[in-house]
Amino acid sequence: MTALQEAIQTTILIVDDTPENLTVLSEVLHPTWRVRAANSGRRALQIAQGEPQPDLILLDVMMPEMDGHEVISQLKADPRTQEIPVIFVTAMDGTEDEERGLDLGAVDYITKPLRPAIVRARVRTHLELRRAKAHLKNENQYLEDEVARRMRQNQIIQEVSIRALARLAETRDPETGNHLRRTQAYVQTLADALIDNPRFSAYLEPHTVQLLVRSAPLHDIGKVGLPDHVLLKPGKLTAEEWAIMQTHSRLGHDAIEQAEQDAEESVEFLAIAKEIAYYHHEKWDGSGYPKGLAGDAIPISARLMALADVFDALICRRVYKPPMPIDKARQIIEEGRGTHFDPDVVDAFVLKFSSFTDIAQRYSDEEML
Repeated sequence: MTALQEAIQTTILIVDDTPENLTVLSEVLHPTWRVRAANSGRRALQIAQGEPQPDLILLDVMMPEMDGHEVISQLKADPRTQEIPVIFVTAMDGTEDEERGLDLGAVDYITKPLRPAIVRARVRTHLELRRAKAHLKNENQYLEDEVARRMRQNQIIQEVSIRALARLAETRDPETGNHLRRTQAYVQTLADALIDNPRFSAYLEPHTVQLLVRSAPLHDIGKVGLPDHVLLKPGKLTAEEWAIMQTHSRLGHDAIEQAEQDAEESVEFLAIAKEIAYYHHEKWDGSGYPKGLAGDAIPISARLMALADVFDALICRRVYKPPMPIDKARQIIEEGRGTHFDPDVVDAFVLKFSSFTDIAQRYSDEEML
């Protein structure tokens, strides 16, 4: 669009109760800009709220019924018109009058008698400022949208990468099926149930919960490093084989830690993923592995994952066992309250048991339940 075309499409609203003043202003402005006129404050508000909306308003102060101060007050109070620049045009030249107009939101003050060159210069300046502000606003909106788009894209890439790595571990243990989806949903359910619990609320902020749920599929990434004769053994493991099995928590922790070190910047979800991988086999009473942590020394992320992982293992078929009825699995989880699991986490599980059942059915495997 050329400057001439843009000027012709620019609308200026002139407001004055005196016809002669409207005529003068129209003659000053009309050769360059499209002009609309209103002979009262109420009519000015109607035009300002309609289409096409004026790009600038030249507003007389002294008018009957509704003066210019009342008009601008209503313009600025209405979201539809508050961004339209207003220039007061008045015979009053007192400093207090000018200050009052500017305080109400006017961008400029032109005194009568009007000098055409001054009026056109002031109008041109404020139209250019309005266009510059609109351009800047559009640029800022574009940048905000672009940042949001790239953040969404990065989140998708992260989630796909996490799931790809977790699937890699799953290929070593193909009978787990939808285990990743189920445990991730279980963790989300527990976090939602505990978010108002004083013991958990400081940790379970929305952003942390999001990272926790995103990290959950990496809990068994260390299984990639286990030999087949241990991981896929159909019967009970020997003491030596069980010791090898337990190393998967350290292998997962070390792999994620190495990824952290390789990253140029810190990645929040990796810190939580590392906690989950390393500590999700710890038990509330200290009898778990790899560190034998007890009670609140076990990270919250790992405590939630521990229950989710055990519950899913109980109700699913494994190479070493058949699936267990879901009510029996619930009983075992409840019996582990205060020994295997954090008591409050078990209480949340019981409270949300119907959700656990729904998740198990939604992402079920054949012969799972």
